[in-house]
Amino acid sequence: MQTFRAFSCRPPAVLGVVEVSYAARANRAEMSRRVLVLHGPNLNALGTRESDVYGLATLAQINDRIQALAPELGLDVVVAQHQGEGEIIQAIHAAAAEGRAIVINPGAYTHYSYAIRDALAAVAVPKVEVHLTNIYSREAFRRRSVIAPVVDGSVAGFSGDSYLLALRAIAAMPDRARH
Repeated sequence: MQTFRAFSCRPPAVLGVVEVSYAARANRAEMSRRVLVLHGPNLNALGTRESDVYGLATLAQINDRIQALAPELGLDVVVAQHQGEGEIIQAIHAAAAEGRAIVINPGAYTHYSYAIRDALAAVAVPKVEVHLTNIYSREAFRRRSVIAPVVDGSVAGFSGDSYLLALRAIAAMPDRARH
């Protein structure tokens, strides 16, 4: 494996991202990390549902951006959207069985689904929670995530870019996971 060194007057955190990007490009042909991007309930209505809160981008537009970024990061991404809690749990277990990392926006299930929380806790793959809005600046009942304690990280408040930031985090993660 070829090693890249970058010298910059940028802060170390930014330099680290640059080094990861070069490493991802160098290893793309050798290996790609497989990822499931899992959208929860009501996200199929993006673009029309509460556009003042969630914006005008549709789920299809967000998925197109995800698929456009994936090859740059050396990721093999599959995208799915489910309304039901049971379907989401099945998708989590299926992804883990395939060795896929998980980027999940559980929607409203974020705040109360111990079943989804337990499914995520049970799988040993990298996991990132995503939200289009900053859940911590919204209504009181939305400020608690039962998912956050069992994932490697959370990205919230950056609209569709939240998914892209989560993919970058997955690409940068070493082959380890919280379980």
